[in-house]
Amino acid sequence: MDKIFITEIRAETIIGINDWERKVRQPVTVDVEMATDIGKAAATDDIQYALNYKTISDRLVSFIEASEFQLVESLIENLATIVINEFSVPWVRITLHKPGALSASKDVGLIIERGNLN
Repeated sequence: MDKIFITEIRAETIIGINDWERKVRQPVTVDVEMATDIGKAAATDDIQYALNYKTISDRLVSFIEASEFQLVESLIENLATIVINEFSVPWVRITLHKPGALSASKDVGLIIERGNLN
């Protein structure tokens, strides 16, 4: 299985449990790794057979910017569901970064894998 990746998709959203977090948009970044088979796209040089990473990135940014989750766990799980269901991806790994969430740390976040590589 081949993998396509997108790193540092940037968007701002309402995310967090504290009162101040419910009032201000915060930056998040997302890294996405997706299983696919590039064989037909490579053989034909035709985008219709490729996993279009621009379309995926645009969809995720749109979703993130419209969301208002309290937990990063909810946001990342929804992102994985979008990638798998809307783009027919059998497996996805997503890393979600919430920089500045802790004053003593540069970054915090989650990494999840969903689906099956086989």
